[in-house]
Amino acid sequence: MIRLQSIGVSFNTPSSRRNPTQSVEVLRNLSLDCRDGSFTVVIGESGCGKTTLLNVIAGFLTPTSGSVSLDGSAITGPGAERGVVFQSDTLLPWQTVQENVVFGLRLAGWGKEKRAEKAHEYLQLTGLADYADYAIDKLSGGMRQRVSLARALAVDPRFLLLDEPLGALDALTRERMQEHLLQVWHRSGKGMFMITHSVEEALFLATDLVLLRARPGRVESVHQLEFGQRFAAGESARSIKSDPSFVRLREEILEQLLQNEVKHDEVKYETNKEAWAA
Repeated sequence: MIRLQSIGVSFNTPSSRRNPTQSVEVLRNLSLDCRDGSFTVVIGESGCGKTTLLNVIAGFLTPTSGSVSLDGSAITGPGAERGVVFQSDTLLPWQTVQENVVFGLRLAGWGKEKRAEKAHEYLQLTGLADYADYAIDKLSGGMRQRVSLARALAVDPRFLLLDEPLGALDALTRERMQEHLLQVWHRSGKGMFMITHSVEEALFLATDLVLLRARPGRVESVHQLEFGQRFAAGESARSIKSDPSFVRLREEILEQLLQNEVKHDEVKYETNKEAWAA
C-alpha cells in the first residue's frame, strides 16, 4: 500500500515589501493509507491541498515533514509503479492514438511487436480499439482522456493517480467517463487515487472517500463506500445515484463542506479585521 504518515507541506510565498516571504502551511499532520486495488477519492473545498497531496504521492513534491512510502520503501521521486493522469490530456498531437499509448514503452526500449500487443490490450480495455490509427485532433474530449488513461495503464503501474481528469468535460461525457473509470478499475485491479470537486462523482467512484478540511489541509473523515462496487457488479448508475442512502450521504457531505467554508470565511474575516485595526 501507499502510506502517508504525519505529512506536512509548507511553501514560502511572496508577502509584502516589508516581509518579502511568508511560510504558508498547506498540509498538516496528514496520515492516510491507500490500499492496493482500492479507489481512493479525495474531496474538499478549494485550497484544501488536494493537488499538493497528489503531488506528494506522485513524488513530484517532497513533504516538509512526515513520510510517504510504498510497501515500506520511501517515495523520493516519480516512479513507474505510480502512473499519473492529469486534468489536461497532455497527449502528443503529432502521434496517433496507438503511438501515444505506447510512448512510455518505446522510451523503455520495448520492441515494436510487444508494444503493439500492449497497445491493443489497453485500447480494448478503454474502448478505443477501433481508433488506434486516429489522429488525436479527431477525438472528443472524453476519448482523449481515455487515451491518457490507456497510456498510463500501458506501463503497468500499481497505482493510477488522477488529478481531476474529468473536470473539463461536459456533464453527459463526464457521467459516461465515471462509468468507464469504474469499469477500467474493476477489470485492471489497479489501485486508484483521484481528486475531484464533485461530491456526487466522489461518492459514485470511491471505495475510500477522504474529506479534507482546509487551511491547512488535514483529514476530516474517511468513508468506506460500496456504490462503485455495486456498479461494477451490474447495477445501473441511475439506480445507484437515486438510492436514498446515496442521496442522504451526498447531502451530508455537501453540508459539511459548506460549514467548513463558512468557518474558514469567519476566521479569515476576524484575522483581516485585526490586521486592519492595527
